[in-house]
Amino acid sequence: MKLAVTESDHHGVGHSGALSRWGALMAGHTRAVIGVWLLVLIALGAAAPSVFTSLAGAGWQADGSESVRVRELAQQHFGGNSSAAVQVVIHSDTATLDAPAMACVVGEVGAVFAGDDRFGAAISPQPGFTISPDRHTGIVIAGANASTDDMVKAVDEHKDALTALSGDGIEVYPTGASALWSDFNKANHDAMIKAEMLSWPVTLAIMVLAFGSLVAAGLPLLLTLAGLVASAGGLVLLNQITPISVWAMNFAMMFALALGIDYALFLVARFRDALTRTGDSRAAVAETMDTAGKAVLLSGSTVLVSLSAVLIVPAPAVRTMAVGIMLAVVFVLAATLTLLPATLGALAGLVNAAALPFARRQQHRSPVFARWGQILHKYPWPFAAVALAVLIGLAAPVFGLKTAMPSIAVVPTDAPVRQGYELIQRQMGPGAPGMLSIITPSADAQATANTTRASDGIVMLTPPRPAADGSDLVMMQAVPAVDPSSPDMAEILDRLRADLPENAVVGGAAAENLDLQQTLDDYLPIVVSIILVLGFVLLLIALQAPLIAAMGTLVSLLSTAAAFGVAKLIFQDGHGAGLLGFTPQGFLDGWGPVFFFAMIFAIAMDYTVFLLATAKEHYERTGDPHAAHLDGLAHSGRVIFAAAAVMVAVFFTFALADPLPPKEMGIILGVAVLLDALLVRLALLPVILRLTGHAAWWSPAWLRRVLPAISFAHD
Repeated sequence: MKLAVTESDHHGVGHSGALSRWGALMAGHTRAVIGVWLLVLIALGAAAPSVFTSLAGAGWQADGSESVRVRELAQQHFGGNSSAAVQVVIHSDTATLDAPAMACVVGEVGAVFAGDDRFGAAISPQPGFTISPDRHTGIVIAGANASTDDMVKAVDEHKDALTALSGDGIEVYPTGASALWSDFNKANHDAMIKAEMLSWPVTLAIMVLAFGSLVAAGLPLLLTLAGLVASAGGLVLLNQITPISVWAMNFAMMFALALGIDYALFLVARFRDALTRTGDSRAAVAETMDTAGKAVLLSGSTVLVSLSAVLIVPAPAVRTMAVGIMLAVVFVLAATLTLLPATLGALAGLVNAAALPFARRQQHRSPVFARWGQILHKYPWPFAAVALAVLIGLAAPVFGLKTAMPSIAVVPTDAPVRQGYELIQRQMGPGAPGMLSIITPSADAQATANTTRASDGIVMLTPPRPAADGSDLVMMQAVPAVDPSSPDMAEILDRLRADLPENAVVGGAAAENLDLQQTLDDYLPIVVSIILVLGFVLLLIALQAPLIAAMGTLVSLLSTAAAFGVAKLIFQDGHGAGLLGFTPQGFLDGWGPVFFFAMIFAIAMDYTVFLLATAKEHYERTGDPHAAHLDGLAHSGRVIFAAAAVMVAVFFTFALADPLPPKEMGIILGVAVLLDALLVRLALLPVILRLTGHAAWWSPAWLRRVLPAISFAHD
């Protein structure tokens, strides 16, 4: 169906801006727009229900690292005895492995794996290696003949059959990296669904209070639901091309809900105001898109640019999490700029239907925030000092922040993988679950063995095992003296790699975690720099004013640092851990700084664009910096406050999750939004506008010639 702009499409539209014309087009072709969206949602919605079972379960690795090379060699030459292999712990307090009942269970474990070609041959417990000194515990190892993602799915399918072998005093627990991701992904998925179910009614209540109308409050939720369904189906289809981490959907669900409501709030509030003044729904949509729509488009671009910086990190899970959020933002943005204006144009005055009594007195220009703006205008320095003192004080702990990959503690205590992990530690020593795999040419086998045995922190080394395919390689496995998540593990690995012969390589699940952590640490300053530069450039393009663009970027950085400072106090130092129901690991999960920085900065810039775009609109209209500062806050303050309340509610519901990573995510992002909205957007940034006056909006002539002409005023 071809959509053409006719003269009638511009009836009542007094502005020739591209988004103004686009809004009139959407409002004039409501049936076509809704029809296209229904087709999209039916097509993608058919795939959406399988999103959590289709997406990949692993991908937590540093591509090109030594540990990944070891895993590839192990799968190619050593029957899949790699970090992705499945270890099944068999234990009895009363019987040893020689007992008929125990031997029978060992055989039954092998039978579970036998019919699935994703597993290599099952290796029975071996003395001095996978049998405990008292012979009450043994480990059956099933090699990995498939990718890490497929191995996680394989464990998903077989772990119930394995745990069902427990009984008559014999305990059976699948463990190892593949089993860990299987159990953790399930716990994480359950936590995310629970949080989503809690956040929707809270969100609806906040929306009703913000809009005072059930119809207006429901629009953002419907818009967000459309974006979520489309992004879920899109991720399933994208997963057919390249593996996408299941975490991508988890983050996409949360971010789509928060941003979708943000954008819809801004547009619906502006539409209701424009409709009151014009009385014509198409003209009101055109004005809304020319002002608030422009801010939403720039905000969405800023979010996408911030998240795109994460794509340079060579870690599949991290990259695909960013891809998942970006896809959700694209669909939410598309719905905001097409489906929402079409719906608003069709509803017209019905957008205020089912209004609550207090809503009839609401104005777009909030008297409350106008008075707050006057207070800030009269007393700028005290408020600036307080806001800066709080933000700097909360940001200070960030310099002591430690990061590491998640320990076994992130998995629920009753999960089979954790029970098996802890059983191995009790029976075979703290480092037994984190054995290091060493692969070396046969000629270097003796020198490698001698060096490893003499290395500080290694308590046991298995004899060299020749390659299964006859290649000139041998594998040894070394047991470290410490738990795999201990800070000393990195020193043991670095020392071993430095001392071994040049052609020897060291890997294993613990080494993969440490290599990934090092990669994340190395890329963090690069990602942060890219985000800051691109964020500033986008603000500069949007506002055409270098000073306020720079100040907006800097205060966003300050609120982001404050959020990480709070994260250090809670998750590293353990303040409030009892109240929040978790045991601190002594560090923040390693992927947090890279990923959360991009997310927090994107949200902070989102509010920055909303506030400053509104202020610039009034400055363009009046040329008065006082009017820009005051009316910018009066017209956007309620929307920012309501949007922040929704985001905080959404994010804090994830703090109720049992697994630690979703809890970290919810609390860090919730605190970030709370600090940013209350201290930065509703206090510090308006004060900066007050103190800088005309200079905030000044731009040199050469810069104006270079930048595209963008205006927020609709005259």
